[in-house]
Formats: sequence, C-alpha cells, structure tokens
Amino acid sequence: MATETRLAAAARPADESGGTSRWFWRYFYGSTVSRVGDTVTLVALPLAAVGLAHATSLEVGVLAAAELAGWIAIGLPAGALVQRLPLRGTQIAMDLLRAALLLSIPLAWWLTGRLSMAQLIPVVLVNGFAGVVFDVGNSTMMPFLVSRQELTRRNSLTSASQAATQLVGPSLGGVLVQAMGAAGTLVVDVASYVVSAAVLSRVPRPPRHRPAEDEPHTTVRASVRVGWNYVVEHPILRPAMLDAAALNFVCGAITTLTPLFLVRTLGLHAAAIGLIYASEGLGSLIGATLTPRLSARIGSARSALLAAALFPMTTALLPLATSRVGTLVFAAGNAMFAMTVVVSSIVFRTHRHAETPGELLPRVMATVRFVSWGVNPLGALAAGVVATVTSPREALWWTAAAALLPALILTASPVRSRRDLENPI
Repeated sequence: MATETRLAAAARPADESGGTSRWFWRYFYGSTVSRVGDTVTLVALPLAAVGLAHATSLEVGVLAAAELAGWIAIGLPAGALVQRLPLRGTQIAMDLLRAALLLSIPLAWWLTGRLSMAQLIPVVLVNGFAGVVFDVGNSTMMPFLVSRQELTRRNSLTSASQAATQLVGPSLGGVLVQAMGAAGTLVVDVASYVVSAAVLSRVPRPPRHRPAEDEPHTTVRASVRVGWNYVVEHPILRPAMLDAAALNFVCGAITTLTPLFLVRTLGLHAAAIGLIYASEGLGSLIGATLTPRLSARIGSARSALLAAALFPMTTALLPLATSRVGTLVFAAGNAMFAMTVVVSSIVFRTHRHAETPGELLPRVMATVRFVSWGVNPLGALAAGVVATVTSPREALWWTAAAALLPALILTASPVRSRRDLENPI
C-alpha cells in the first residue's frame, strides 16, 4: 500500500526556507562527517589486523564477521527497541559508545606497543552492536525530516554523500596509515563519532511512536513479529529483502578478501590500497547520481533488475587483477560493483520508506537489515575459510559465482513484471 508515513505527518519540522528543512541538513552534515571517519577505518582497521596483530586469513574473516554480527544477534529486536526509546538520545549514546570503544585500539598500541586479535575482535563486535541500534534509528529519522515526495531525491543525495566520502575517505586513510600508522589513524573515526553526536544534539526530537491503537500486541516479541509479518507478506518488500541479503553475502566475502588479496597476493602498499578502496566511492557516486534518472527513464523495478544483472559481471573483474595491472583492474571492478549495489539500495530503500506506515517503520527496517545484513558476516566467514583452504584469488572466483543469486531472486518475483515497484502494471 502507498501510505504517507504517520511519522512524517505527525511531526515533521517546519521548513522555513521553502526547500528541504534545515534540520535535514544538520542530519546530513553530521552523517557525512561520521562516514568520513568510517571510511578511514575501512582501510586502517584491516591493515592494523594484518600488519600489527599479524592476523591469519581466517582471523581476518572473523574480524569482518564480528563487525556485522550484531545484525544476527539483535537485528530484529533493535526495531522494537528503537521504537520504545527516545530516538535522538539513543543515537547520541550510540555515537559516544562507539567513540570510546574505537579509542581503546590506538590507546593499547601507544601504551603497550602491540595489538592482538583478542582485543580487536571484542571491540569490533560490541561496536557493531551499537552500530545496529544507531543504523535502525538513523534509517527511521529520514521520513521525519523530509516529505514523501522528496524521499527518492534525498535518499539519492544521502547515497551520493556516502559515495563521496568513500571516494575521499579511503585515500585519506591510506595516506594517514603511512604517516600515523594503522592504529593511530583510528583516532579520526573517534573524532567523527563525537562530531556526529554533537550535531544530532541540535536536531529536534522525533516523536516516539507506539504500536497502532488497533494493534493488540505489547510485548517486544509480538511487536517484532508484526514487523516481520509485514515484510514477508509484502509482494515487493520480501524479494527486495532477499535480494539485499544475496548482495550483502557477496559484500561480506569481499570485505574479507580485499585486504588479503591486495596485501598478500598483489603486494600493494597502504597508499595504493587506499586508492582502490576509494574506487568504491567513485562507483557509488555514479550509481547515486544515475539512480533518479534511471528510475524515471526505465522505471524503478527495471532499474533494480538491471543492477542485479550487472552485479556478477562486475564481481568477476576482481580476481582477474594481477601484480602488473592489479590496481587498475581491481579498482574498475570495485567501482562497477559498488555502482550496482547503490542503484539497488536506493530503489528498494525508497520503496520501503514510501510504503511502510510510520508506526511500523523501525520494525520493518530492523527486519530487512536483520536478514540482509545478518548474512554479511556469514559471507565474510565463508570467504575466510575458502581463502585459507585455497587462496584469496580462488575465493574471489567463488564469490563471483555467488553474485548470480540477486538476479535469480528478482526474476522469480513480481518485480520482474513491473516497470515501477509501486505499480503492479
């Protein structure tokens, strides 16, 4: 159903400028600063594990899995939790908790001169739990800040910002790692969380939504079940969730394999690795820029189908990289891979925002991310095991084969027969 979210209708801040609310821009700037820090950590953390903690291939997989294991552990109840807590205060608390956790890594290195996986894995695990709560709340915030008519445009803008930070952040991270060391570079992300918390403290408090009056359930389990049933019974949200799960399984595998392949197979240094990570941002930026135009020209459903068809082709470029042309080939594959993921993400996220009633939105977002992001650590672990038994390059080929799944899922769903997700014709 196409329902204006009650969240937006109830208490969206007034827009005095006639355009997007100034509160959206505060949210946007705070999120952007935080993402810059995250993309720096994207380079620094695995290099700290590989170079300072001397992690094995399997341990790198475990570290990548730990970062997203929170989606399996608390992904579903996170939606009900966010619905019951003050949203802004919860977001600020999660930012400050993550800052404190991440700061423990450079402190340990400076004070003792060594790092161990026994420290890194628990820190990343708890940090991931806090990130789950924050992310569910963050995705709930958007419909409060913008109108339904602006959702596609603002989701694209947010994805474009994320792409730009992915373009700048990893390059910056590579330079900082060489200048400050992998552990010291993490301080940048610590500072970004503090800035994000400060900015969020100046955004109005969104309304706290209770279950609908006609919803008799009060327990957390029953509340979670309502959100779950809404997604699995919806003709588009269900296949969109499964498509995202298949995409993220592959993303999890690539998260594990990228530092192993670039460092141990291609022998690249930190600055070059930063540039390769940055290529993901370039692809994401292109995808975010193209999505509104592509959706308008061929339809949102067909855009998602096109992205799913291109996904395995782009993934197959990664294992083709060699020591001579490794940087260019891997970077090209990484950029196109990210572009297809972003197109799919924007299209389906916008549909979820537009179609879901406000009182269900936190639970729907938590359900989708419990399934779709919950498989990410499984992909990371599977890649670590395969790379240990075979090699990082062969593991990338198996990952490219798994990248066929999104296209199979969508072509077997009602998405195949639609031009736009909102229109059954």
